[in-house]
Amino acid sequence: MQKLNTFIKAIVAGIFIGIGGTVYLLVESKVIGAVLFSVGLFAICTLGYNLFTGKVCYALDNKPSYLIDLILIWIGNLIGTISLSIILSFTRIYPALNEKALGIVTTKFQDQPLSLLLLGVLCNILIYLAVEGYKNNPHELGKYLSIIFGVSVFILCGFEHCVADMYYISIANAWTYAHAIECIVIVTIGNIIGGLLLPLIKKITK
Repeated sequence: MQKLNTFIKAIVAGIFIGIGGTVYLLVESKVIGAVLFSVGLFAICTLGYNLFTGKVCYALDNKPSYLIDLILIWIGNLIGTISLSIILSFTRIYPALNEKALGIVTTKFQDQPLSLLLLGVLCNILIYLAVEGYKNNPHELGKYLSIIFGVSVFILCGFEHCVADMYYISIANAWTYAHAIECIVIVTIGNIIGGLLLPLIKKITK
């Protein structure tokens, strides 16, 4: 039952990240879109859902069996993003979403593997800061600013987030493209490295 709960919460988290991606694609201002994208992580942290890029940051604090949870969460996030894209494909806003997302994923597919990896690392350093800030900041405003700044900065910098990329590829209907799976795998590895980097430094420098 616990694994099922983990999986369901991961699916919902994928949907929320997709909602954040949706508003980002529809808003003309890149800055405003980046800020509004943070609604996804805000909802996930507030309601206690499972996002791979956030949960992987705490792998060093858990038993090896935690790896199973991370795999379930990654798959659940993928299902959530695909599910939202299917729902949106029946709405009037889909053509605009599809066109914008296709341009974004084309750029990703044309990128070099090392570039995707490093952008993934940098993204999850910011995600770790956002999640840790939300968890540990004693001030309510500070908690939410941690999320907004962490998410907004990684988007505006063009860093790579594997779950957001799952959504973009899904809404662009681009999973059949040659580099789609490769892109997600590389970015996921980068996110894992980035998510573990600061916790590892924290442990070493205690």
